[in-house]
Amino acid sequence: MQSVRVLPAIRHGILRYSSSTSSSETKDKVLQYFMNNVPAVQNLMNWKNSFKVWRLKNKNERFYYTEALYGKYAAAAHYTLEHNGGVRFKGHTEWFRPNEKGHYTWDFLEHKNDPIECVDLSGSMVTYMGLSNLEGLQELRELNLSGCHYLDDWALSRLHVFKDSLEVLSLAGCRQVTERGLATLHHLQNLKRLDLSDLPAANHKGLVLILLEELLPACNIVGIEYTDGLHTEDIVARSESIK
Repeated sequence: MQSVRVLPAIRHGILRYSSSTSSSETKDKVLQYFMNNVPAVQNLMNWKNSFKVWRLKNKNERFYYTEALYGKYAAAAHYTLEHNGGVRFKGHTEWFRPNEKGHYTWDFLEHKNDPIECVDLSGSMVTYMGLSNLEGLQELRELNLSGCHYLDDWALSRLHVFKDSLEVLSLAGCRQVTERGLATLHHLQNLKRLDLSDLPAANHKGLVLILLEELLPACNIVGIEYTDGLHTEDIVARSESIK
């Protein structure tokens, strides 16, 4: 009966499979292999990190070529679709999005002269630089940036260009956003709904909520509470002082 090869082993610097090698022996050999090839492994990791930086920068370049050919609305739509996002043009109910494989058509060019009203970039690799592709959308009403892990405080400061139009904004799950960036949202005086759920880098969400409610009185801010950022003993002390 032929044995099934299931466990990897290393012989002469090459990964091979062996059914006779125990799991612990395999782990030891793998560790020894990497210990003996630290420079090669380090070079591989450096290359991987460099590639990630290049890819992030490349995906957030300004779409000047599309803008020159078809205008700022088409360029913003093209950028958004490249990030697997969606756009909706003013006066239309249809959303333009890639399919489940990330492919999309250029049908959005039929609306190249129509302002974009809604942009969904949730879960994308958008950065400060990438937001430059949207800065010409003076009629933008809704912007979904939830789950954008590369979005930081510096990027939020760029949203002031939408101060006259933006009504709905989601920053839920943006891991790099802190109080400093949230404070810049006071420019968005037309906001009606702001989602600040799950912001692990913001340590004083309760204070931010109080500040933003003062600066944006017409906005419904969701996802944070007054007690967020306070320690249990602080809450008890304040409750006792009120009594």
